[in-house]
Amino acid sequence: MESNPPHDHNQKPHAVFVPFPAQGHIIPMMQLAKLFRCNGFHITFVNTEFNHKRLIKSLGEEFVKGLPDFQFETIPDGLPESDKDATQEVEPLCEAVRNNCYAPLKELVIKLNTSSSHIPVSCVVADGLSGFAGRVAKDLGIRELQFWTASACGFLGYLYFDELVKRGILPFKDENFAENGTLETSLNWITGMQDIRLKDLPSFIRITDINDIMFNFQGSEAQNCLRSSTIIINTFEELEGEALDTLRAKNSNIYSIGPLHMLGRNFPEKEYGFKASGSSLWKSDPKCINWLDKWKPSSVLYVNYGSVTVMTNHHLKEFAWGIANSKIPFLWIMRSDVVMGEETSSLPQEFLDEVKDRGYITSWCSQDQVLAHPSIGVFLTHCGWNSTLEAISSSTPTICWPFFAEQQTNCRYLCNTWRMGMEINYNVKRDEITEIVMEMMEGEKGKELRRECLEWKRKATKATNLRGSSYINFHKLIKEVLYHNII
Repeated sequence: MESNPPHDHNQKPHAVFVPFPAQGHIIPMMQLAKLFRCNGFHITFVNTEFNHKRLIKSLGEEFVKGLPDFQFETIPDGLPESDKDATQEVEPLCEAVRNNCYAPLKELVIKLNTSSSHIPVSCVVADGLSGFAGRVAKDLGIRELQFWTASACGFLGYLYFDELVKRGILPFKDENFAENGTLETSLNWITGMQDIRLKDLPSFIRITDINDIMFNFQGSEAQNCLRSSTIIINTFEELEGEALDTLRAKNSNIYSIGPLHMLGRNFPEKEYGFKASGSSLWKSDPKCINWLDKWKPSSVLYVNYGSVTVMTNHHLKEFAWGIANSKIPFLWIMRSDVVMGEETSSLPQEFLDEVKDRGYITSWCSQDQVLAHPSIGVFLTHCGWNSTLEAISSSTPTICWPFFAEQQTNCRYLCNTWRMGMEINYNVKRDEITEIVMEMMEGEKGKELRRECLEWKRKATKATNLRGSSYINFHKLIKEVLYHNII
């Protein structure tokens, strides 16, 4: 084991942040890095070369130059070069991260540690799905922290993968499990999660082959994360207390410090520094905010499936006509790669003519700004964790269409436990979309969910206020990391 260079107490502590290379992980990692910087840390933020190029394209060279105490570095992911302005395919990306990233990251950290122009590294903050970064830290004798960027209930779901195999539930015998009601099976033996069915666990359980890459990757990375000396989760006690208690019974060093984007408001803007949207791999369209200004409060439907979700052309059209037939104004974020296997997603001209006075369709936006806009009434979402927390903090009810990973788990909690949303059947039908959109925007159910949402926003605000649970946990974490590096 190589030891850490002796730490000069007059020097800033230096944290190296290593997100899993996908948009939904880079956003909270950047939020956390900026909070560390506000608390006196020097930051090195490590993206893959592919994502760094996209960041430059999206935000410009100026941003990516960083600041004297916030630097960007890159490592290769070992995948074939690509100029696609889209998320890399998830399965090859997971394999590449696991197989190719350890050596280049180790080399980078050694360089940071031995170069006279750099501050020695005090700790590595590894994404919960980037176990290689934790290994680098341990092998170099540096403090390692794991940041689980998804929900606590999703984390628990992954930790049950092994048990499902032990109980003979997985792998499924054949593909019929998807149609024959098997996924409706209730799992009352699971602790820390209420009213959970097989279909509510992370989607990677849907396997007929025990050697499935994603099943093994997610399950083993979650187990690895659980063994860390310190685990940070972007959630708050009031929201996921039961799941957090269950996790703490397995590892007591868990810090719930979310929603991170709300915690940031306790720090001066100049300190919190480069804009909140400073982690977007797509170029945002600022004009959609001006468009929202012309609508009445709570009158617009916001549609965004996140950075990874893809669908069939048929599903896209069902969504489009379902939304059009509701006659509700809408802002729709449509990535060019949202339709499976197609470079650009196109909507029928007839649909575009129908909605031209009440629909705004663009490829990307600053979502926290959009959700904070008074005209937004409902959010049609894939239930990714960043989107879920942003819906909570803006008190926006959700129409849920989960795609994969722990989005199914988040959806169950949004609709059942937190009572903030309604779920759409995966096999989208336009009439169902119209009905749910109108009910959520104008019906009794919508009003009831809106009341619950206001309550959750109040709790999230309280948790991130001075002396709130997340605020206290964050400062405990900072103290622990600093103290650990002084002794």
